Amino acid sequence: MERCPWAGNDPIYLNYHDKEWGVPVHDDQKLFEFIILEGAQAGLSWLTILKRRTGYSKAFKKFDVDAVAGYTQKKIEQLLIDPGIIRNKLKVNAAVTNARAFIKIQEEFGSFDQYSWRFVDGRQKVNGFKTMDEIPATSKESDAFSKDLKQRGFKFVGSTIMYAHMQAVGMVNDHLTTCFRYEQVMA
Repeated sequence: MERCPWAGNDPIYLNYHDKEWGVPVHDDQKLFEFIILEGAQAGLSWLTILKRRTGYSKAFKKFDVDAVAGYTQKKIEQLLIDPGIIRNKLKVNAAVTNARAFIKIQEEFGSFDQYSWRFVDGRQKVNGFKTMDEIPATSKESDAFSKDLKQRGFKFVGSTIMYAHMQAVGMVNDHLTTCFRYEQVMA
């Protein structure tokens, strides 16, 4: 069974690749989870974040956007000593800021799902890459998504981060054409 080479041999990565990466997500709670996790990943490996995913789930109330939006400075200070997450002040503060902005988008668009999938015209963009070298770090869609989120007050949502988000939540299918998941995740 052939996989995308980035999945390597780590069981956590293999499970993530085989069951989640690239599968279209339309659930706001899951989309919020990936906004938090992708922001935390900035400058680190994705595997580092996946290994702390349980810690993030606990720290951010199973990615309950309303709960996170209500975090006080005292709660943020508690998170900054939590060994289950990346204890970066800017990233932890960004998670709370992003939760508040996420709720505003839900109020304006009915859901974050409705808002975010507009950047790919409501359907998965299927690429047909044969090698890892072909996969871009950004796209015109991630540029637009990032720009719009920044204008709405989000932090840690640069175009590269948002392209990774789009790959993770299946807005973009970047499984290689030789990967067994390529056709399985097509929406």
